[in-house]
Amino acid sequence: MFILSKLSLANRAVVALITVIVAAFGFLSVGSLKQELIPSIEIPSAAIVTSYPGASPEVVDAQVSSVIENAVIGLEGLESTTATSTTGLSVLRVSFQFGTTTETAIERLNSALSSIEAQLPSDASPRVISGSFDSVPIIVLAIADLDGDNERIGATLEKVAPNLFRQVDGIRDVVVSGAKQKRINLDIDQRALAASGLSQQNINQALQANGLVLPVGSLNDDEGSIAIQMGSAVETVEQIAALPLISQNPQPGASVVTIGDVADVSYEDAPVTSISRVNGRESLAVSITKTPDGNSVAVSNGVQDLVPELEAALSGNVSVVTTFDQAPFIEKSIKDLTVEGLLGLTFAVIVILVFLLSIKSTIITAISIPTSVLITFIGLQSADYSLNLLTLGALTISIGRVVDDSIVVIENINRHLSYGEKRKKAVLTAVKEVAGAITASTITTVAVFLPIALVDGLVGELFRPFAFTAGIALLASLLVSLTIVPVLAYWFLRMPKRLQAIKAENPKNFEKKQRIAEEEREKRGLLQRGYLPILNGTRNHPFITLTAAVLLLAYTFSLVPLLKTNFIDGGGSNQFSARVEMPASSSLEEQDVAATQVENDIAALPGVEVVQTTIGSAADGRVAFGARATGISINVIVADDYEVSEVRDQVLKLEAPEGAEITVSTGGGFGSSETIDIQVLAADNDLLTQAVQDLVTGLEGVDNVTSITSTLEADERVLEIIVDREKAEE
Repeated sequence: MFILSKLSLANRAVVALITVIVAAFGFLSVGSLKQELIPSIEIPSAAIVTSYPGASPEVVDAQVSSVIENAVIGLEGLESTTATSTTGLSVLRVSFQFGTTTETAIERLNSALSSIEAQLPSDASPRVISGSFDSVPIIVLAIADLDGDNERIGATLEKVAPNLFRQVDGIRDVVVSGAKQKRINLDIDQRALAASGLSQQNINQALQANGLVLPVGSLNDDEGSIAIQMGSAVETVEQIAALPLISQNPQPGASVVTIGDVADVSYEDAPVTSISRVNGRESLAVSITKTPDGNSVAVSNGVQDLVPELEAALSGNVSVVTTFDQAPFIEKSIKDLTVEGLLGLTFAVIVILVFLLSIKSTIITAISIPTSVLITFIGLQSADYSLNLLTLGALTISIGRVVDDSIVVIENINRHLSYGEKRKKAVLTAVKEVAGAITASTITTVAVFLPIALVDGLVGELFRPFAFTAGIALLASLLVSLTIVPVLAYWFLRMPKRLQAIKAENPKNFEKKQRIAEEEREKRGLLQRGYLPILNGTRNHPFITLTAAVLLLAYTFSLVPLLKTNFIDGGGSNQFSARVEMPASSSLEEQDVAATQVENDIAALPGVEVVQTTIGSAADGRVAFGARATGISINVIVADDYEVSEVRDQVLKLEAPEGAEITVSTGGGFGSSETIDIQVLAADNDLLTQAVQDLVTGLEGVDNVTSITSTLEADERVLEIIVDREKAEE
């Protein structure tokens, strides 16, 4: 590595030019790096969420969950499946072998669903949700009409929002939900239908045979070609009511019977399956996800900038509230790490100044920190990594280490200059003496991080950018210390003037005499006078030294169980999620009443800014990470000058509705990182129920457990109608 220093000193102008170019590209790379919470990784998992309105958990399990699970269980690369069946909803979570891309997983699942489409009930509607972090919304907006007329803005919002927000670079999908759906309802008069010699099959045939517009050809005239089509669309309730019904055994001379003669046709709201409210007002939701290459912060800011245009497009008089946004948390986390890194840089420079006692040497050494960081940014840009908690954390850790090589080099150069050596000789000799040591030290440190980058699976995907960042920063510091630092030392450092005068008076054997004198002076220095007695003491008492080292190591390991471990810590986030667990047989109306009570109590707490409530069936990308797809979910956003943990504790102390339980989790974005899942297998349902009940009872006394829930729902009331086939034939 010493050859690099020789080449650098021989081509000082080139080194200076390269340094300027690296700095320029480094600053450009910082501006173009994506900003994310964590690295964008693809988890080879997905969820198939199937809505089957009105079906009991047993029916959902038998007719939907089991059918879908059997279809996907033989897919290539499948590792595990977990099916949860609740009233009207089936959630099947699927995990593939790591390395399977999200696109491949979704393609395989959609193919499996296509093969069993005929086996599923006609009312069942499966939907595949990918397990990529990019499928989790970047930002969710809640839009409500201030007069309570959300139907007025529903249709417009579904048309305007996707076109408006897709102007922002990096947006993959814009989903509008919560708008009330309309349907055509036929209330059939069975007596009138039978009296006309007709059945419901005749109504189905009439609806299927009408309303189609079919191309049948073309003809030419003097003005050109004319397309010919047959049929007309059915667009109004009156047109549906006027459709004729044709009996299989028509009677001559009988009058034509229409749908309106045997049924009341009406255009009305479809049954409500979910309710969404923000601060007590029913609202519509706009969920926005980004592409894998999108910048989370830029996407969020771009969406926020377009909100005034959305309000104008909805003719005003609307409320737009951000109920979920990753950008503030990302920006705050990046800002905090940046401040800590700058503080580390400042303290490092101060410490260097204290020990080297030279402003020039301190500046030369300190240059290695920003230069190494800028080189690291270029590496991140080249590797298509983002600026996130892990890469910034690696930079923060590396800041104290990247300056070490330069300190060793510059200190040794100063030492040789103090021996009276000429500049070039002092620089080359000093670097030659320590080049091997600093290279070995740096490579050893890089080797500590290297195994992390080679780990397979989710851990490897998550921490590979961390290891890459730390490795690049350390190697960059080694390169800087062997190239840039020697050149700067040659330009700015000189032999002390007092030595120049002494050398001019007595040049004979000056360097040899000065070296001996300088070494004697160093021995009398404060640092060596304080350090040498300690060193001699440890050498003279090796047993005590080794015993103390072992005890200290053992004490350090004893602290490991006390460390809190999470996948994604919610610290720093200004929001958290609360759930209201209701009895399994609770209707949507009962859940609505309970949710209203809890959300009003939460809204009354000090520091609460936004309370967003979702009741019933609602699922996005977070379901693939374990979030619940049904029930009552309340997302709470806390004001900046309040502690989230204090508000969360107050929510836990609230009085829950009768028969319900309130639970909370941090973050609000990825489900919960505070849960421990236990899988219970049994030969039959009775044994499974007993095992789960025993497990819940045993866990109730465990410390720090705030809530225990299970996917085994309590028995629900089911009205079962058994047909007497013999009497039915009569």
